[in-house]
Amino acid sequence: MSSSEKNSSLNYKVKLVFPDSIKIGVVVSEWHPEITEALYQGAEKILLENGIKKENIIRKNVPGSFELPIGAQSLTEKTKAVICLGCVIKGETDHYNYICEAVSKGIMDVALANKKPVAFGVLTTDNLEQAMNRAGGKFGNKGADAAYTVLKML
Repeated sequence: MSSSEKNSSLNYKVKLVFPDSIKIGVVVSEWHPEITEALYQGAEKILLENGIKKENIIRKNVPGSFELPIGAQSLTEKTKAVICLGCVIKGETDHYNYICEAVSKGIMDVALANKKPVAFGVLTTDNLEQAMNRAGGKFGNKGADAAYTVLKML
């Protein structure tokens, strides 16, 4: 589904075997908390709706998006899957490009090294308005999408 469509039309239901015993890690960047908290709420809602127990959702906060891969790595030992939630907003320098590339590669490396689903729920936007539109606004909640992704992969 393109980001020009609202994701509320998606059916986020997944058939899981023994969902009440599955532990899911969620790594949340503390940078842009107004965005990342909304992403977390979306992810948590989908996990709970699919039978994951609240006590089996293991949250780990990290300072920024750059730290998401190491946070994800630390959760792979105790969970079946990990969701990474962050927000990088383009500024006036190349810093944005370096962070986005490092985060996306780092998250993929964690997934491949651990042979577990690790979802990329990181917004990479030009401005705060675009981020808000993707964190529960007019383009849905990419945190919910990331949760759905790991559940489908399981």
